[in-house]
Amino acid sequence: MTRVGKHTAGKAAAAAGDSTPSDRRPLYFAAFLLLADAALVALIIAFVPYTKIDWDAYMAQVDAFVEGERDYTKIEGDTGPLVYPAGFLYVYSAIKFLTAGQVFPAQILFGVLYIVNLSLVMLLYVKTEVLPWWALSLLCLSKRVHSIFVLRLFNDCFAMTFLHAAMVLIIYHKWYLGLIIFSAAVSIKMNVLLFAPSLLLLMLKAMSIKGVFFALLGAAVLQVLLGMPFLLLHPVEYISRAFNLGRVFIHFWSVNFKFVPEKLFVSKELAVALLALHLTTLIVFAHYKWLKNEGGLFHFLYSRFKDATSIGQFIFCKPKLSTLSKEHIVTVMFVGNFIGIVCARSLHYQFYSWYFNSLPFLLWKTRFPIFMRIIIFVGVELCWNIYPSTAYSSLILLFLHISILFGLWSSPAEYPYANVKT
Repeated sequence: MTRVGKHTAGKAAAAAGDSTPSDRRPLYFAAFLLLADAALVALIIAFVPYTKIDWDAYMAQVDAFVEGERDYTKIEGDTGPLVYPAGFLYVYSAIKFLTAGQVFPAQILFGVLYIVNLSLVMLLYVKTEVLPWWALSLLCLSKRVHSIFVLRLFNDCFAMTFLHAAMVLIIYHKWYLGLIIFSAAVSIKMNVLLFAPSLLLLMLKAMSIKGVFFALLGAAVLQVLLGMPFLLLHPVEYISRAFNLGRVFIHFWSVNFKFVPEKLFVSKELAVALLALHLTTLIVFAHYKWLKNEGGLFHFLYSRFKDATSIGQFIFCKPKLSTLSKEHIVTVMFVGNFIGIVCARSLHYQFYSWYFNSLPFLLWKTRFPIFMRIIIFVGVELCWNIYPSTAYSSLILLFLHISILFGLWSSPAEYPYANVKT
């Protein structure tokens, strides 16, 4: 029997009920959904009032950059100082050039961006064949995500579109270019780093040590090049502001931990505890799920040394099995990011875009019955549409997140390699 990225291509057929391995129904339905959602986006832009939140601040920060300011501590907007890496400034400088800083043309641009992002996500879903064709419609049903893109114009939208583009390249094993695009996503907003541990593990499974080094080097070089105007003149100010991992968010805006007293919410103890939980959960999933076929995390790392008969072989040789399946790549990336979401101290409303597109995939990776998957999906969406969030809505959201994580933990791990005869 041949495994081609999955146990069999018929797994998707089983999920759909009446499909066949050669069924093109998901592709056609995805194309229909894209057209329908494009029409919906046009209607939203035309008839739903724009919500002013960060756009003016973005434009003020861009103005300071264009006028020659290179000290990050002096680049500010009406919502506060600039806290994003340099890629953000280049992207929004281009947007201002194209739109003259006007909201309506920017909304049109973001509407196009929404469809591009959805197209990339649809491609990931169609190629992995995890969902039945009809469940692809869930990707188009979020009121909050439509709002994040075309009514609020957040930089999260560009960061996640670049991230999904990187994932598409990676499932086709274009690792070096994928890492460059991934780095570009990080340069727009650092939340993309939640995918980094999963990506590193996949690279170690698929590439030689030399390959991993040069892929990471390429990603690092891009960060340096983008930050060069600031690094040359004010390096400390740039690094401390653009890559500040210790920011404390305002309790009022938290969607996930509103039930926690504010004093505990802003405490260092909670931050450290959540970080420890995040790292522990990643290690546990890596050991028992993502590297189960390789004998666990520590056996995998040991085997990279054990199988090498020389330093040269250790550096230049790939693992014996190195062609990863598309499903495994997407699973590890989406689950790794979701673990970060579950353990995040604060999720603001725009942060929903960080993981919404992965929700149907994650739910169909569990063993939950279909009605329960739908209930959880709707429950998460409802929690994100309660404004302002309450202690009850945030507690329910956390419960739903933990339920998904438990479902992922209790489900069988997919076979990780493609084109391997067993």
